Amino acid sequence: MLQVAGVLKTFPGVVALDHVTLSVRPGEAHALIGGNGAGKSTLVKVLSGVLQPDAGELRLLGEPVAFAGPADAKRAGIATIHQETNLVPTMSVARNLLLGREPRGRLGLIDATALHARAEELLAAYGLRVDVRRPLGTLGEGARQLVALARAASADARLVIMDEPTSVLDHAELETLFSAVTRLREEGRSVVYVTHRLEELHGICDRVTVLREGRVVHTGPLAGLDRLRLVSLMLGRPFHPGAPAPRAGEPDEPADLPVLEAKGLTRQHVLADVSLAMRAGEVIGLSGLLGAGRSETARAIAGALPVDAGQVTVAGAATRKWSIRHAVRAGVALLPENRKTEGIVPTLSVRDNIALAALPRLSRAGIVSDARVDGIVATFMRRLGIQAVSPRQPAGELSGGNQQKVLLARWLAMHPKVLLLDEPTRGVDVATKLGMQALLDELAVDGLAILLISSDVSELVDNCDSVVVLRDGAISEHLVGPEVTEDRLLAALAKD
Repeated sequence: MLQVAGVLKTFPGVVALDHVTLSVRPGEAHALIGGNGAGKSTLVKVLSGVLQPDAGELRLLGEPVAFAGPADAKRAGIATIHQETNLVPTMSVARNLLLGREPRGRLGLIDATALHARAEELLAAYGLRVDVRRPLGTLGEGARQLVALARAASADARLVIMDEPTSVLDHAELETLFSAVTRLREEGRSVVYVTHRLEELHGICDRVTVLREGRVVHTGPLAGLDRLRLVSLMLGRPFHPGAPAPRAGEPDEPADLPVLEAKGLTRQHVLADVSLAMRAGEVIGLSGLLGAGRSETARAIAGALPVDAGQVTVAGAATRKWSIRHAVRAGVALLPENRKTEGIVPTLSVRDNIALAALPRLSRAGIVSDARVDGIVATFMRRLGIQAVSPRQPAGELSGGNQQKVLLARWLAMHPKVLLLDEPTRGVDVATKLGMQALLDELAVDGLAILLISSDVSELVDNCDSVVVLRDGAISEHLVGPEVTEDRLLAALAKD
């Protein structure tokens, strides 16, 4: 179906793809994995026509192809589902689903009745039943991902590229996605499946290609390759698993006075009387299925989501009004779930992204000291291991994991008291995830109060002193200390 032969792609100072070779057979699901900066996203962009290779060749069904843009790739039968769906949030679900392929009447006008009927039919096949007339932006992340999947699969694509398709899906949506992959294969279509969730691969993929630093380091059948072997190939070194070490210097008991208290946070149809206390050196996990109110809780604490009732106090001091400005001044920092639209400024440099929040503190009489900015940026790039050509490189050119580190550096430069992390390891590789875990330990020892939102149960168990479980915007369970186990947490999530 697809042959990639010796593809080379370079950027200033970086070889993103170093003569990459890949083959995908008809009816095959082919996994593409690798660490952050390995070249996966660049290869996906080449295959989907966003980027043109500097050298090498692409072949579809044995015929050479060259794409001047994404439209060329779509016409050739390649559909791409990106990790962060690039649909139109203000348009209806139906218009997004059939954009450019709308059924039309005799006068060439869009036939709304036929449009809505066709959209409902397509979505029902993928387990999604919503009002197709409503704006796409009113749906959750998981539902939007399924709309993108249905759109790609309904476009007569011969090759479907799925770039981190499961990062925002709950269990039921995962089952729907896996069924869709099976359907595509039965129809003779091929799938390139890009993911960091290695446990998913054996159930749906036949073969795997591993990239590291822009090169193919392994390609072959998945059978016989366990998770640890795959991790070893991705990292380029032997991997010795083990339980995370306890935090050095952690106090036996947290301080009595909470650094932050959220009391009775309530917002109609979103949050219902959510309360929690965060203490210095403590990592609290926030768990729950998709739509449980995890992100909304973090945003309310950070002042980004107005509440109908409730109060946030920092170090025992309450304020009548609570907004983002009040939260930042009080030392509360939020790392949002969607770094692309709510965090990183892709056109600004790494340096400017890191310094953005700290500029008022780094200026005197309105003049910013370049030397102070450069010093802070260098410190946090080194401390977090941010991989960039230079601090002047546009942040949008970095891998997803390095963009996440840039956002974290921005807030750490503010010396916060409370750090709210919403899915900080979503879409990052194993090495970055391990590094993030070590950093959380270090920050907690330094006395930072941390709220960790994660869909990964093992991540919560490995990192958290306690876990608050949400359901329908309300607290359903609170696990503390030895109660924080995978079995207890899974049981809490599965409880009716």
